[in-house]
Amino acid sequence: MLTKLRGALATAVITGALLVPVAVATDASAATCAHHTTGVCKANSPHPRGATAKCKDNSYSYSAHARGTCSHHRGVKYWYR
Repeated sequence: MLTKLRGALATAVITGALLVPVAVATDASAATCAHHTTGVCKANSPHPRGATAKCKDNSYSYSAHARGTCSHHRGVKYWYR
């Protein structure tokens, strides 16, 4: 009984270890925009280093917090990761 349990556990661990790199690689190659953007963001769209959001008037925000970001620029168009 204990041997079967160990075998099943080892199989689950090995299967999980094989699947994790695929999930990480898929996420790394995904778009640089966060999933809750309001516009259509192209994958790996170029933006200035350190920019956290693109405003609806096409200016960039470097805000450390979401509250008030792009408030005088008609709101946030894209959030960058």
